[in-house]
Amino acid sequence: MKKHITNIRVENEENEINLTPMLDVVFIMLIFFIVTASFLREAGLDTNRPDQDQPVTTQNEEGAILVIIDDTDDIWIDNRIIDPRAVRPNIQRLHAENPDRPVVVQVASSSRAETLVTVMDASRQADVYDISIAEAP
Repeated sequence: MKKHITNIRVENEENEINLTPMLDVVFIMLIFFIVTASFLREAGLDTNRPDQDQPVTTQNEEGAILVIIDDTDDIWIDNRIIDPRAVRPNIQRLHAENPDRPVVVQVASSSRAETLVTVMDASRQADVYDISIAEAP
């Protein structure tokens, strides 16, 4: 059998995939996952802030363990500069002498928060939970 050229049809149309239904499904899934996602709450530092309408009362902190963080992020305890790794043993030693003494951290306004967190973590590791933060004059 001979096939004639006239009998062969040439299809010039290209096959296309309709993406509209797939995009609709993807957007519906995206909206579903956004709405049903649970958002995690990051743990932070627990701070007790005084109410604004109450008068500020200060504790007698003469016998407190004073930790000073200066502008250059140096840590001072007992009028000497302490390495950040040595904060915990120093606070443990001073707390062992008098367990009723609170820790007062006096922070310069231009110091880094990382240094403050280091001192607070060291105080809590030394089993001192009465920690106050004061801004340096």
